[in-house]
Amino acid sequence: MGALDYLISNFCTAPSTKTKFKAMQTVEIKVKMDCDGCERRVRNAVATMKGVKSVEINRKQSRVTVNGFVDPNKVLKRVKRTGKKRVEFWPYVPQNVVSYPHAPGVYDKRAPAGYVRNVQTLPASTETEEKLMSFFSEDNVNACSIM
Repeated sequence: MGALDYLISNFCTAPSTKTKFKAMQTVEIKVKMDCDGCERRVRNAVATMKGVKSVEINRKQSRVTVNGFVDPNKVLKRVKRTGKKRVEFWPYVPQNVVSYPHAPGVYDKRAPAGYVRNVQTLPASTETEEKLMSFFSEDNVNACSIM
């Protein structure tokens, strides 16, 4: 039985192929599009990808939004193949989400209205602020001597 079991286990069973499914996600890309032809070329390139459910293009904001079971890097590479030179992931977030929208490196003149660049900024040193605020607190006995 050992030889028969060996033959059955190696030749009669289908190999188990577990495919890893990608999660449903939204990919936003910034692409400069000037005309209807550019928009059509980008839309056709992305819409023919496997796993794409919907494609939304906002030419005024230079924004392409792709929904589906796709890899973001593959979508970016596919848009670059259309001949567009400056293609990048959408670098902007709404202005009300950022805690310091006017910090250096956050404000961008090319950003659409109401958006700023997505940059992590650290707040200024709070030690000096706390020292200054303690001068004028009611708990500080010497607060009146400063004024």
